[in-house]
Amino acid sequence: MHRATDYAVLIIYCFLFLLFIPVDTAFIVAFLLTVIFTSSIYCIGEKRYSFAATALYTFLALFFPSLYIFIPVFLYHMLQYEFYVPMVVSLIGFCWHFYGKSNEGFFLILFGLLLSFVLQRKTTEYQALKAKFRQTRDDSTELNLLLDHRNKTLLEKQDYEVYTATLRERNRIAREIHDNVGHMLTRSILTLGALRAINRQEELSPLLETFEQSLNTAMDSIRSSVHDLHDESINLNEVIKSLISEFTFAPVELEYDMGLEVPKEIKYSFISITKEALTNVVRHSNATQVYIIMREHPGLYQISIHDNGTKEATDASPGIGILNMKDRVSAMHGHLQIIRENGFKLFITIPKTYSGRRRQTHEYYPDRR
Repeated sequence: MHRATDYAVLIIYCFLFLLFIPVDTAFIVAFLLTVIFTSSIYCIGEKRYSFAATALYTFLALFFPSLYIFIPVFLYHMLQYEFYVPMVVSLIGFCWHFYGKSNEGFFLILFGLLLSFVLQRKTTEYQALKAKFRQTRDDSTELNLLLDHRNKTLLEKQDYEVYTATLRERNRIAREIHDNVGHMLTRSILTLGALRAINRQEELSPLLETFEQSLNTAMDSIRSSVHDLHDESINLNEVIKSLISEFTFAPVELEYDMGLEVPKEIKYSFISITKEALTNVVRHSNATQVYIIMREHPGLYQISIHDNGTKEATDASPGIGILNMKDRVSAMHGHLQIIRENGFKLFITIPKTYSGRRRQTHEYYPDRR
C-alpha cells in the first residue's frame, strides 16, 4: 500500500511539469504509458516483468523524450528492483535531452528524481522494519506457545509425580498396617482363643467371647481398609508397562492416555484384559507386532489391543479368555468388539456412568488376604 501511495505522489508531482510545457498528444501518451507500466508492475510484482517493462521504457524514451517527464516514477521501479543498467541509460538520456534546453524543467525533474530516491528508501526501510516486527511477533508467539506447552508438560509431570507418590504412600501404609497391626491382632485373636480353650471359669466365658468378637470385627475392618488402600495404590500405567516389559513374544507399542483418577474396577479389568490378550497372542497368533491403546474420553474408557498376526483360529467358538473378557465388560455395561481384519483386534469401551458396579476380583494379586 505504501508503494502505491509513492507511485501516486510521484505521478502527481510529474504533472507540475505542465507549468512549463503545453498539454499535447505526446504528454498524454507518456502519461498513459506510465500509468500502464506502473499499474502492471505493481500488480504483477515479478522481477522479470518489471525488468522488461523498465527496459522497454528506457528504449522508448530514447526516441520519445516526452517519456522523461515521468522518469521519477520509473527511477522508483529501478531502485526498488536494483535495475542499475536501465537506470544509468535513462539518466544519461534524460541529461542528453533536457540539459541546457529548459532549466526550470530540468531542475524540476531532477528534484523529482531525488524525491523518488527518498521515497523508495523510506518505503524499503519501513517494509524491512515491518517484516522484522512480524518476524519478532511470530517468534514471540511461537515462544509463548512453546513456554505454555512446557509449563503444561511440567504441571502434568508434577501432577503425575504427586499422584505416584500418593499411591506409593498408600501402598506403604497398607503394608505397614498389614504387617504390624494385622499381625498383632491376629496374635491377639490366637492368644484369646487359647485362653478360651483353657478357661475353667464360667463367668469369664461371655466376656472372652465378646472380646473375641470385637477383635474379629477389628480384624475384618483393618483387612477391608488394607484391601481398599491397596486397590487405590495401583498405578495402571506402570502395571501395564510392567506386563509389556515381561512380554517377549513380539514388540508391543503402548499408547496410554488415561487420567490419574481411574476407578479401581477399570484398573483391574484393563489389567486382566491385557494379560489375557497378550497370552492369546502367544498361544494363537504368529504376530510380529502388538499395539495397545488405552484412552479416557469424556464419557467412556477405551482399550484397544491389536496384533498383526495372520494365523487363523482353528475353532470358531470363543475361548474361555474371550468369554471372561465379555463377562467383565458386560458387568460394567460396556461393549466388546472383535475385528479379524489385518490381524486380530479387541476394541472395548466402558461407559463412565455404568450403574452396576462390578464385583471386585483379585486375579492380578491372587495372594491378597
